[in-house]
Amino acid sequence: MTKEENKSNNYLTTAIWLLVAGVVMTLITYPPFNRKITVFILIASFSSSMWILLWLGNAMTSDYIDTKIEWTKEPIKRFIVGMLVMIVYTLTIVYALVWLFREAFGLDIGDIGIMLYTSLIITFVISLFMHSRGFLRSWRLAEVEAEKAKQESIKANYESLKNQVNPHFLFNSLNALTSLVYEDQDKAAKFIKQLSEVYRYVLDSRNKEVVSIAEELQFLDSYLFLQQIRFGDKLRIKNELKEHGGSLPPLALQMLVENAIKHNIVSHEQPLTIHLYESDRKLVVRNNLQTKNTLGEASSGVGLENIRKRYEFLSDEKVEVENDKETFAVKLPILVMEE
Repeated sequence: MTKEENKSNNYLTTAIWLLVAGVVMTLITYPPFNRKITVFILIASFSSSMWILLWLGNAMTSDYIDTKIEWTKEPIKRFIVGMLVMIVYTLTIVYALVWLFREAFGLDIGDIGIMLYTSLIITFVISLFMHSRGFLRSWRLAEVEAEKAKQESIKANYESLKNQVNPHFLFNSLNALTSLVYEDQDKAAKFIKQLSEVYRYVLDSRNKEVVSIAEELQFLDSYLFLQQIRFGDKLRIKNELKEHGGSLPPLALQMLVENAIKHNIVSHEQPLTIHLYESDRKLVVRNNLQTKNTLGEASSGVGLENIRKRYEFLSDEKVEVENDKETFAVKLPILVMEE
């Protein structure tokens, strides 16, 4: 059963109970003895309609307002709007029911003023109950979601670390180094230094939720050096990113570059071009799309989803993905926060 179906069933059940409550109240206040049965039915119908429309109507209205104004973000505004809507709705319903049963059915309703005051008091109590329940439910849900997001972030950070310090990456790096030692010892020494910088950064950032863009770019330079030694002219990097005061999740840029290399053909005939730049307060990693079969390649099941989950934990801003069949781009919002 879906959430909407469950809510509809709850509304239906509530309406039935309120109908019964209206009939019972009529039996208590207007017993059918010495009265015409038609008059009793009209009074019972009026009472039940009042109960159903005031209670259930305010409940449905409250649920609708919850979709527009969140308790956890704007509690004062949510309360004021809810109470104002409740008062307007209650007055409208009472006047409408009084007019309908008086004019259409000829029922003597009695003192409309007393009925309005009584209805407002009853509805006020009902609305306080509804608002309190909605506030506590929203607050509890927010706490559960925050804890879930925190756990997802911890898991994502761990998977990110595991993804980078894996035998597959190390094997490729050492394999490239083996060939390099015989060809160019100076370049091999620089390769070893950059490799150590990559692993040092991975270990240093493993407990951080965010890092400065300056740190990430310095790490990315070391990582790109290793990849360009490995692929040579087959991999073309155009890095236009510059250091500034923003932040982002650690290893985010590197993971996007790695994904581009992992999932695209990198060859002399089809060189892979990766362009890194900034646009509209977002860091963009764009590459030409030449997808290859990656079934035989190791994967930890993270990557883009890893980054998305960490952004959900850190910010309301979303990671954007563009795929026009020729190029693939991911845009990372720049975060403004302390580490």
